[in-house]
Amino acid sequence: MDSFGLLKTAASGMEAQRAALDVAARNVAAAEAAGPKGSYERLVPHFRMLNDGDTPEVAFTGATPQHGSSVDVLTEMVSVLNASRAYEANASIFDIGKQLAQRTIDMGRL
Repeated sequence: MDSFGLLKTAASGMEAQRAALDVAARNVAAAEAAGPKGSYERLVPHFRMLNDGDTPEVAFTGATPQHGSSVDVLTEMVSVLNASRAYEANASIFDIGKQLAQRTIDMGRL
């Protein structure tokens, strides 16, 4: 995989985690709007792995309700922390890809 493939894979991972954060935020907002006596079915994000050639990508395919489960704010906060850490990991990999691409360009100048 070249550095541009690494950038593409890391960017797709960041996009997937952003979508997971959006779903968790939507769940918390709906739970708060429903109030303490109301209930709201928790939405669960779904992802799919795309592999076009040698560059794998993660694609967000949507969110479906988890039947029989109401939103728990603590569970959603754990989901937010997990998605946030995964986003940071992908951002670090993206940064490494940028550095590799920059060094490759610099080597071409010599």
